[in-house]
Amino acid sequence: MVDGSRGTHGFSEHIRTMRTHLYLLLLTVGISATPLRSNLAELQTWLQQIYQSVDMLNLRIETPVSADDENCIKTLFEGTALLKNNPEMRRFGTFFQSFDKLRPSLTAQLTGEGECDTERKNVKKFIEKLRTFIRKLSRDARV
Repeated sequence: MVDGSRGTHGFSEHIRTMRTHLYLLLLTVGISATPLRSNLAELQTWLQQIYQSVDMLNLRIETPVSADDENCIKTLFEGTALLKNNPEMRRFGTFFQSFDKLRPSLTAQLTGEGECDTERKNVKKFIEKLRTFIRKLSRDARV
């Protein structure tokens, strides 16, 4: 029984550490919260338009299982780059430029390449996960 409680305690510590890293990462982003909030709101608007236009796009993208995992930030940027390179997405260039501008502030505090649990999903599922991620950033930018 002692080993089981140690395992649970270790897992809890790991979760707390991940939350702390994510919090620090979001603090970095929050340095200029007002412009950030505006940019994030604009990204959400663009994502809604992209979401509504991808029905015929036959593409599967590595999608993080959890939008809370800091190791998955890079996966989200990789998936976005895949979309950006698709000819049908050219009209959304403004979204991709704005999202790319966030990359340095979001990845600057990452301590290294960690594991990100992913699944290959269709574009709509990927965008849903990306929207969730941006919504979380928006909430944290308000604090």
